[in-house]
Amino acid sequence: MWKKSYSVLTKEVTREQIWKLTTEIDRWKDWDETVEYSTLLGEFKEGESFILKPKGGPKVKIKLIEIIPFQKFTDLTSFPLAKMYGEHIYEETENGLRITITMSVTGLLSRLWIKLVANDIVEHLPEDIANQIKNAKKL
Repeated sequence: MWKKSYSVLTKEVTREQIWKLTTEIDRWKDWDETVEYSTLLGEFKEGESFILKPKGGPKVKIKLIEIIPFQKFTDLTSFPLAKMYGEHIYEETENGLRITITMSVTGLLSRLWIKLVANDIVEHLPEDIANQIKNAKKL
C-alpha cells in the first residue's frame, strides 16, 4: 500500500469552521484551484457519493465511507484494479487545530493510479490546506 500524509497545525480556524467548509462538497471549487466542479449526490453521510471533476481530468465518482462529525471523513475512489482513499482528520490539540489529509492507494494497478492521480493530489495538499484555512476563516 502507498500512503502519503500532510499535516498542518493552526490557531486560525476552529474545527467547526473547517468542517463546514470541507463538507460543503458543491463549493470545493471555491477554494481548491484544481477542481472544476464537485457535486454531492444526496447528503453528506456514509454510503453517499459525490462527483468530482478535476481541471484537465475526467470526472470521477467518489464514495463517503466513514464520517465522524467534526473529526474525520474518509472517501473512496475506485479505479480499475485499484482503490484510492482520502482521509481528512481534524484534531483539537493544546497548540491548535491539526488538519491532516492522508492519501493511500491499494490494488494491482496502484502504481499506475499513483502516477496518474495520487501524486498530483499529494503535491497540492500544502496549497489546498492553506486555502481551506483561508476560506474557513470567513465562515
